Amino acid sequence: MGVTVDVHQVYKYPFEQVVASFLRKYPNPMDKNVISVKIMEEKRDESTGIIYRKRIAICQNVVPEILRKSLSTLVILYWKKVSILKVPNIQLEEESWLNHQERNMAIRSHCLTWTQYASMKEESVFRESMENPNWTEFIQRGRISITGAGFLNCILETFASTFLRQGAQKGIRIMEMLLKEQCGAPLAE
Repeated sequence: MGVTVDVHQVYKYPFEQVVASFLRKYPNPMDKNVISVKIMEEKRDESTGIIYRKRIAICQNVVPEILRKSLSTLVILYWKKVSILKVPNIQLEEESWLNHQERNMAIRSHCLTWTQYASMKEESVFRESMENPNWTEFIQRGRISITGAGFLNCILETFASTFLRQGAQKGIRIMEMLLKEQCGAPLAE
């Protein structure tokens, strides 16, 4: 089945400031779930000027203990037992393409942990706002699908949906705080 979460936000700051804040957003004391972010690859296409980045984020496992216990051991092929949810950290891979000339940055991310049981993908874009060229629009769509957990698939997807919505709102609050600290008050209309 799967769940989808959509987010739309307009930051009343110029594109360059918003992207710079996004790239410095984590780790941050306001969100202790993100432990570290490491740049794995960064390169600039000389013909287009587009900057490509691949980053890996290490996040705390936020699955509630009751769900971890419910699924802690699953019997799969050959009666081999595996611990699914009993991992302390989760790895996410993020790829981004920053185009200064067109004033947009496209981002794709997905979960590297639990790939045989779950699929988590997000696609986002920061772009100059149509409403005001000194503002930046952020659009994100995330999707999570859980398989292999039987009747608990739906419960885990519901938890994931709630967590993603709350995480998106927390991310927006962190961005607003960082922008205000680094750039001052938002730009007026």
